[in-house]
Amino acid sequence: DLSKAMSQDGASQFQEVIRQELELSVKKELEKILTTAPSHEFEHTKKDLDGFRKLFHRFLQEKGPSVDWGKIQRPPEDSIQPYEKIKARGLPDNISSVLNKLVVVKLNGGLGTSMGCKGPKSLIGVRNENTFLDLTVQQIEHLNKTYNTDVPLVLMNSFNTDEDTKKILQKYSHCRVKIYTFNQSRYPRINKESLLPVAKDVSYSGENTEAWYPPGHGDIYASFYNSGLLDTLIGEGKEYIFVSNIDNLGATVDLYILNHLMNPPNGKPCEFVMEVTNKTRADVKGGTLTQYEGKLRLVEIAQVPKAHVDEFKSVSKFKIFNTNNLWISLAAVKRLQEQNAIDMEIIVNPKTLDGGLNVIQLETAVGAAIKSFENSLGINVPRSRFLPVKTTSDLLLVMSNLYSLNAGSLTMSEKREFPTVPLVKLGSSFTKVQDYLRRFESIPDMLELDHLTVSGDVTFGKNVSLKGTVIIIANHGDRIDIPPGAVLENKIVSGNLRILD
Repeated sequence: DLSKAMSQDGASQFQEVIRQELELSVKKELEKILTTAPSHEFEHTKKDLDGFRKLFHRFLQEKGPSVDWGKIQRPPEDSIQPYEKIKARGLPDNISSVLNKLVVVKLNGGLGTSMGCKGPKSLIGVRNENTFLDLTVQQIEHLNKTYNTDVPLVLMNSFNTDEDTKKILQKYSHCRVKIYTFNQSRYPRINKESLLPVAKDVSYSGENTEAWYPPGHGDIYASFYNSGLLDTLIGEGKEYIFVSNIDNLGATVDLYILNHLMNPPNGKPCEFVMEVTNKTRADVKGGTLTQYEGKLRLVEIAQVPKAHVDEFKSVSKFKIFNTNNLWISLAAVKRLQEQNAIDMEIIVNPKTLDGGLNVIQLETAVGAAIKSFENSLGINVPRSRFLPVKTTSDLLLVMSNLYSLNAGSLTMSEKREFPTVPLVKLGSSFTKVQDYLRRFESIPDMLELDHLTVSGDVTFGKNVSLKGTVIIIANHGDRIDIPPGAVLENKIVSGNLRILD
């Protein structure tokens, strides 16, 4: 036993030496990169690289999934409140003064590349020529006009989206919405084998284009604080931010949740609210809220030990998932940031660069910080508050007559008889937005649709109506044109255009 202990001890000492040497090598590489920063970018770059070093240090310390599965418990009953209970409290007479303490923050760091678009995803047209950003501005302007308030919009951009977004903001200069932006950090990708940064200097053009990445939306706390904007907004009397992904069209300002935060029923202010909603089969990979070591904690699939992944995906055991609609106290962010007390698990995201080099990027998720805040709460909201557009299949839903658009907000049509959204799976011929648009002469009537699967070279004529379950599969080399005015109800359309019930 003694020799075993000694050999284990020796192994861990050896690992510690290697770890220290690696940290030293990374530190030297980062210092070299910093010397290439122009003087006007020096301080900013230094903050970014310091942030990366802290994250890298933690990455070397933590091994394997960061949750002990045996400690995971169901959250206590009162820690996740049903939305109906929050809504039943009604609204106070002074709703305007409550709204004036709110800031809307949209996570705007992503590009539209997964949908075949160049530039920021927020500039993709999603409904009647309106982009994600247009709809967001319309929603907030409608609030400000209705309640005579001054709710600002803050965009967290990345170095990928900042320039294009700022150009477009000029078109909102006459809207009744103050718009601020700040940039999330820029971190170096690291070589999967050597664990050293791929970047040789601070530029991100030429061969360095792929050397940098924005480190996930968990970076919001540090970069918001570092930008000085957090202090500015606190100085203006703002108390809470409502944070959501810009591509979640269901994430509108909810006055009932805001009132619950501003006027807590037990008098104890809540520093962090996470909106969760019930899982369906489509959401089995979504992060879930659990009780862990006496605190609410967000557990993501990446943190789950392999042996328990199926259990994690079970809809019966973990019934809810995180929508990433979050309400967070500004004063608490400032306090925790100054104490260096925001603790978020590291997500290791493997990528392959165009030249074939395998790299990893270290990221964090904004919701993972819930355990660092006091008196956190989950609110189980209706599914309608989670309407993300990640693919053209999602785009088809939000462009269709399933939804009506009013003041920037999409609501499910009253003509749809059941509240669930149809399941839509469009094949690879529809992945890029321009291909998708070319294949629909007009968006089909989908009010009575349950399920649509389309695969292969398929086009839709004008005024097509889809009902029940419709499956359209064009075999390789075949093309299927659904004629104008066709009504397909519970049909399978296959290779040589046979239509089967």
